[in-house]
Amino acid sequence: MPEPMKIARVRWACRRGMLELDVLFQPFVEKHYEAMSNTDKAVFVKLLECEDPELFAWFMGHEVCKNPQFAEMIIRVRGRPAA
Repeated sequence: MPEPMKIARVRWACRRGMLELDVLFQPFVEKHYEAMSNTDKAVFVKLLECEDPELFAWFMGHEVCKNPQFAEMIIRVRGRPAA
């Protein structure tokens, strides 16, 4: 597994083209990223590589993410406990 990104690069990757995504990602990174496991960091960084329209659909609940690791991370970022 690749080494997790440095926090400055993750912050930059969280700057998206959609305010709705910025409002979710930036506070999450500031509060939780450094305390996450390397595995979770890698999943989060990989999630950030997805396109904005796809992320928007998943985070706003318009579509269900089929990747189970991404789906779990989406729940964490949204701040809602998994059912």
